[in-house]
Amino acid sequence: MPSRKATTVALVGVLATGTLAATALTSLAPTASAAGTTFTATADTYVDSQYPSVNYGTSTQLGVDNSPVKQMVLRFDVSGLTQPVTRAKLRIHVDDVAGAESGNGGTFRAMSTTSWSETSVTYNNRPPIDGATLGTLGSVARNTWYEVDVTSYVTGNGTYGIGVTSSSTNGADYDARETGATAPQLVIETGTTPTPTPTPTSTATTTPPPSGDPVLVGAGDIATSGSGDTATANLLDGIPGTVFTIGDNAYPNGSASDYTTYYEPTWGRHKARTKPAPGNHEYNTSGATGYYNYFGANAGPSGQGYYSYDLGDWHVVSLNSEVAMNVGSAQEKWLRADLAAANKPCTVAYWHKPRWTSSSSHAPEPATGPLVQALYDYNAEVILTGHNHQYERFAPQNPSGRLDTARGLRQFVAGMGGASLYGFGTIQPNSEARNNDTFGVLKLTLHSNGYDWQFVPQAGKTYNDSGSGTCH
Repeated sequence: MPSRKATTVALVGVLATGTLAATALTSLAPTASAAGTTFTATADTYVDSQYPSVNYGTSTQLGVDNSPVKQMVLRFDVSGLTQPVTRAKLRIHVDDVAGAESGNGGTFRAMSTTSWSETSVTYNNRPPIDGATLGTLGSVARNTWYEVDVTSYVTGNGTYGIGVTSSSTNGADYDARETGATAPQLVIETGTTPTPTPTPTSTATTTPPPSGDPVLVGAGDIATSGSGDTATANLLDGIPGTVFTIGDNAYPNGSASDYTTYYEPTWGRHKARTKPAPGNHEYNTSGATGYYNYFGANAGPSGQGYYSYDLGDWHVVSLNSEVAMNVGSAQEKWLRADLAAANKPCTVAYWHKPRWTSSSSHAPEPATGPLVQALYDYNAEVILTGHNHQYERFAPQNPSGRLDTARGLRQFVAGMGGASLYGFGTIQPNSEARNNDTFGVLKLTLHSNGYDWQFVPQAGKTYNDSGSGTCH
């Protein structure tokens, strides 16, 4: 058996869970569609009591600490809004360097003054961080996005200052606006004010897990002219974490127009934290150019459709069931090399067409077998697929489809993202749970030596499936 993981694979920045005090991450049912706008920081810096006269305005890193005292300040200029603000979120990214992580991500407060200059602020002349507390982050991990709800403060066009302090002697380091792609962001949604609705019992765990373990959440077969994708996008609003898509993201053809018309107004508001995979409908547009152009770098190398990243103690692989997967193909060889190089104890992979399915529409896809074999050879844990518009969970299996509780791969079919649902046919061996009357998302909480899964249903529905597994 090949050895498990040898060298480090570079992390890719994603939105993950923090312990968010002073904020409520409840599901919202909008009475009208919301429009989203992202503003990057127009100024940011930090100050350090150990060097009270030094300015760090051009630094690519922002520090918060209590020994020595480090405080960071952010400023956003909001303009062009024509409708009331319904939600505002500060998104901030932990640097990918040793020591950037912390058990205390800091306390975020409004600031009464915004006239400070990024290039002249020092500890000696620092502006006061004196406004209302907006939120608090608990443990934060390297190379990870976090968010704080600042709706109570950001109410419309204007200039806003946010200051961050820490009570910990082991501070955190965030990326500054000089980093570009991982600069601090203010994400504002506008439109008719949403009406909070009680979170159904089955979705109670959509609040951040106390452990702060990363969350991977998503579905496939998503955006159409119907309302299913609106319902599932509303679920994502209340679930921090990395969003995955597993193909057929924008119907009918995955074109630029399909993404703009159907995907962007719903799941598109989570685009910055989405790590997608393509489906066969994406390739109805030549070369899936609509998909690659829409997601950009988040989709990995353009035209290739397979890539990997890490979340906590998990290695995550996004694959492409619409190109060659046979033994010796470029994708299969890449996958084996990627798994050999990874150094995480647990692995999850996702793509569009399922190896196993009980659907009456699309049959199981044996062409994915070489990918399944490679994942099995390297002791992976979970496979996520779509293609069939329904939910199905299989027990751990070997590549031949036989029950394997020792080393088997647990496969989910999570094609309930919004497109019209399919029926079931002959139930396949080792199928443990099924549903085809409820849109929803699949949420995985990734622990250091295992995972929890949960089917989170659309508002008003009660179907639920949840459980836990361990890493091999």
